[in-house]
Amino acid sequence: MYIGVDHGTTSLRFATETGKHIKISREAATDFKISDLEKLCPVSEIEGFAVCYSMGDNFSKITPISELKNRGVITRDGAGKHIGGGTHVFDVIKESGIPAMVIPGIHRGSDTDPRFKIYSHQTSPEKLGIAYLAKQTLHDTFIISDISSNTVSMLVVNGKIIGAFDACIFAPGTQHGALDVDAIRKIDNGECTANEAFTTAGASFHLEEKYQKPAIAMWAAMECASLLLLAREAPVALAGSLAPELAEEISALLQKPVMVYDEWAASEGLALVARDVFAGAKEILGIRVVQPRKI
Repeated sequence: MYIGVDHGTTSLRFATETGKHIKISREAATDFKISDLEKLCPVSEIEGFAVCYSMGDNFSKITPISELKNRGVITRDGAGKHIGGGTHVFDVIKESGIPAMVIPGIHRGSDTDPRFKIYSHQTSPEKLGIAYLAKQTLHDTFIISDISSNTVSMLVVNGKIIGAFDACIFAPGTQHGALDVDAIRKIDNGECTANEAFTTAGASFHLEEKYQKPAIAMWAAMECASLLLLAREAPVALAGSLAPELAEEISALLQKPVMVYDEWAASEGLALVARDVFAGAKEILGIRVVQPRKI
């Protein structure tokens, strides 16, 4: 059995390649034990993990967990909420002795379209799980937009990741968003940190409730529309907690149908990544694999 681990904004999700899954809040994950996965299958039957951790920005290949430095991140400081649950889960899996591969984020060191590298970071690694799940249905060229606390959109062409928009660059989610002039002034005046500005830049902080979801839908559609410039016939899929609710409006704005995945898309896709990597895949979505030791 292979297990994908999605280190999400609010929870950690675990899924098998056969579709079983469990969810643990990031706060509760500080008490995680490997035996908790008995809810999915006997621990003795786990053949391998595909793990995500934070932004995954200090490596660019799918890498065995034992070979990473600093859990695969440049620093834990910066954009996002820091609780400790994801860190604990990562360490428990590493110490379990069960083979585990860690998925990188997409950043300047990644093999993507150089034009996207004007920004240091494009997407955190769990979005690659969503894209790999989507590839099973949408094949080799498609756009994914993951919409929840933040919004991240990614373009895959001919089976390879071309580039993505990270949450602090373009479309807002409910909590996170890009820093505008007002946010920059508050940072410069010492009223808040940049991270505090980022984590309070979402629609729920700046718009009346009746406008929040329409605004998120519009901006997410704009991200998808901009990626369509590079692949005009690409199908579009949505994921994340807001995807089912916003799908109709986004479809109308784009004037094309959209496919919708549920909250388990990342962890289920990562389980498929684990399955294929441990079967000997040399690349996933154009990302090279540092071959793990044989199980």
